[in-house]
Amino acid sequence: MTAPVRTAEQRASALERALEVRRERAALRAALKSGQVSGVEIVEGAAGAGAWHGVRVRWLLESLPGVGTARADSIMVRLSVPEGRRLGGLTDRQRIELLEVLGR
Repeated sequence: MTAPVRTAEQRASALERALEVRRERAALRAALKSGQVSGVEIVEGAAGAGAWHGVRVRWLLESLPGVGTARADSIMVRLSVPEGRRLGGLTDRQRIELLEVLGR
């Protein structure tokens, strides 16, 4: 399978969108670290096809104040969440348990 042929304009547009997404995630991480936004709001916003549907669970956990790699590992194992799982890919049970861990 080969990559689709894109015009210079299409490539530039895709690069702009990718940069925008990276900036949004950086702003989200800063807001989570400072407490302006809670993890619960992000998980609830990711339900269905929300704006944060594609955020990885580990990334969210490690963005929270007081949660590092070890604590994120512990939570992921306790909730039986695979390493690369995104918020939109969580089962109902995993989502409910994650919300409980986040303090809902």
